[in-house]
Amino acid sequence: MIQEIREHLLHKIIPFWESLRDDENGGYYGYVDHDLHVDEKAFKGCILNNRITWFFSSAAKLFLDERAGKVSSVNPPVSEEFIEELLDNAKHGFAFLKSACLDPVHGGMYWSVSYDGKPYDTTKHTYNQAFSIYALCSYYDVTRDEEALEIALDLYRIIEGRCRDEGGYLEAFDREFKPSSNEKLSENGVLATRTMNTLLHVFEAYTELIRVLAGVEIAEVFGCGGKSASVAPERQALVFELRERMDEIFTIFTEKMYNPEKHRMEVFFDHEYIPLIDLVSYGHDIETSWLIDRGCDVIRLVDAEIGTISSEDYVLLKKMEKIARDLSAAIYRTGFDGHSLPEECENGIVKTSRTWWMQAETLVGFLNAYQHDMSRSEYLEAVHSVWDYICEYQVDHREGSEWFHDLYEDGTPFEHQPIVEQWKCPYHNGRMCIEVIRRGVR
Repeated sequence: MIQEIREHLLHKIIPFWESLRDDENGGYYGYVDHDLHVDEKAFKGCILNNRITWFFSSAAKLFLDERAGKVSSVNPPVSEEFIEELLDNAKHGFAFLKSACLDPVHGGMYWSVSYDGKPYDTTKHTYNQAFSIYALCSYYDVTRDEEALEIALDLYRIIEGRCRDEGGYLEAFDREFKPSSNEKLSENGVLATRTMNTLLHVFEAYTELIRVLAGVEIAEVFGCGGKSASVAPERQALVFELRERMDEIFTIFTEKMYNPEKHRMEVFFDHEYIPLIDLVSYGHDIETSWLIDRGCDVIRLVDAEIGTISSEDYVLLKKMEKIARDLSAAIYRTGFDGHSLPEECENGIVKTSRTWWMQAETLVGFLNAYQHDMSRSEYLEAVHSVWDYICEYQVDHREGSEWFHDLYEDGTPFEHQPIVEQWKCPYHNGRMCIEVIRRGVR
């Protein structure tokens, strides 16, 4: 399977997203319809473009590590020229984030810009600031471009200074960071003040930020590579501060968002973290399970580097890891049908469509669950079954395409649904490929 996934990354996903590079106006085209027509005048989602920047940066880092022997591969390493192309695509994305998506007046990343890089939707959303940090950290990790890290730190300061209150993280703001309505991250007929989805990706972004600040190599997170570099003296205070923020997020997850009786994360909340709806988001729960483990793994390496961990820190880490085990087990038991994962369950009614990103996260989530308990062979069987389903149904086998957005329960694609839009990106399926290759489980 690992060889198939590597080939899929090299010959399907990477070429598709390379083909959407806009060399005239910068960034990557924002819309491809179901018939594979590229709308070169469509607005460009900043989330889409920072996820593409993340993808090319992470792919370049993967293959550089592969050439350095830090990643096991069943194939000969890719060429240096190919890696340079990936790096060039990442640099192209970074340049667009800097020149078009970043607000030079009020700071922060816009929600979207026009095809030629002018502000389009100037909403500042915590979710989008977090994804920008995630992309910039990956770009810094592979290029060591200090400007990227400084922008990431500026966005971190914006989140901490403008996008939170005493209870945690808030969501939507206007261009000047005045609170606004949160339709963009609310669904199912509710308007949420706080969401699990936003907190999850703040956590994900902070995981990467503390990792690169502490000098922890991504290969080391996977048990490869040498000892991390020491934390630079000028960054020690930031690392300690981020470590405190991570504990705060752990506490919100464990005390406010995780429902131990229902073995799930609640999704939409009011200001006081009262859930607004009876909803199981299968894809977010399985994604949360492995991102929790990634965060805990990074924190343990950082704690070893900075030489301090309290008994309270240890208890929080163990609580988080217990939640990760519970979430993956619950999804396997109640959501997974043996080959794919439906979208969600609201008030006991399952929405049976199969969404592209959920299948990618299901594969990674079950692979992660198996690696944490190899006695659970059913998880590894699920990984192979999901991959077979993806290959047969989710992948769009037309020349010049990638994956279908959504499928009906019988595996047929939704009619007229785009192949690319502001949410449809290489973040989930590209990351799935990178995770499988790095983890090396066949």
